[in-house]
Amino acid sequence: MTVRLPDVADVAAAASRLRPLLAPTPLVRSERFDAWLKLETLQVTRSYKVRGATNAMLVALANGDRRPIVAASAGNHARGVAWAAHRLGLEAHTVVPITAPLTKVRGAEALGAKVIRFGRSYEDAQDHAISLARENGWRFLPAFDDPDVIAGQGTVGWELLDAHPDVVLVPLGGGGLASGLGLALKSRGTRIVGVHVEGLDAMARALDGRPPLDVLPTTIADGVRVRRVGESTRRICAEVLDEIVTVTEEDVRRAVVELASFERVVAEGAGALAYAALSRKAGTRTIAVISGGNIDLDTFTTEIRDTRREAGA
Repeated sequence: MTVRLPDVADVAAAASRLRPLLAPTPLVRSERFDAWLKLETLQVTRSYKVRGATNAMLVALANGDRRPIVAASAGNHARGVAWAAHRLGLEAHTVVPITAPLTKVRGAEALGAKVIRFGRSYEDAQDHAISLARENGWRFLPAFDDPDVIAGQGTVGWELLDAHPDVVLVPLGGGGLASGLGLALKSRGTRIVGVHVEGLDAMARALDGRPPLDVLPTTIADGVRVRRVGESTRRICAEVLDEIVTVTEEDVRRAVVELASFERVVAEGAGALAYAALSRKAGTRTIAVISGGNIDLDTFTTEIRDTRREAGA
């Protein structure tokens, strides 16, 4: 079976489709790095994930598909699915690992989705969600490996076209955001730089032909904690990614604190990946995508306290 890959026309169509429902997120200046920050932390669900979920549901509705939705997620996709389903009048079920941050779980539940906690990894949750879809006749909505989800995530890049960036840094997990953003911007000559956290290099492994990860380290960047990427995202990232850089867990934790301290931006670990790499990749007009802000308050205050202690404050 040949999988349909989205293209820039699909991203443009998604942008038009989403415009009545989702306002563009701000692009703000970081004087510290002489760069710009694309704040998906201010998205309606505090993460870019709602773009792909909403676009995929709108496409399905246009085709007459009103089946209940079931999705697997590390947390933010669940919240995006819940918001879109609530807004569009669909039933939603989301499966998250038992390690998913409570703030993301409660966010999905508050929007009316039934949240099922299962397994210790995204892949565990995904397998269970697929089984539920088969058993109940629901529609399984992937977190990243779906053409309409990818096109929806690409609207982050579409909103950057008028900014004429020469470098965009984007976090890498399953590759949905990097794929869609790359489709939107690559033809404009923009360099797309993906950012992994050390030990969670699923996309780099896929592009190099290495096996998927066996062991997933604990990380504050839970949103990119995946063993393997999708086939569609792998194929697109092979074309649109110019480079992949790796940051350490310490880099990410520091970036969460520095985003709050210097930029007045509250970001979760995965959302801070691009910021963690900003000092390494500068261009005439560099943009870092701050992809999500759903961080547990306890985690956030712990990071602030520990950083101050290490600094001797």
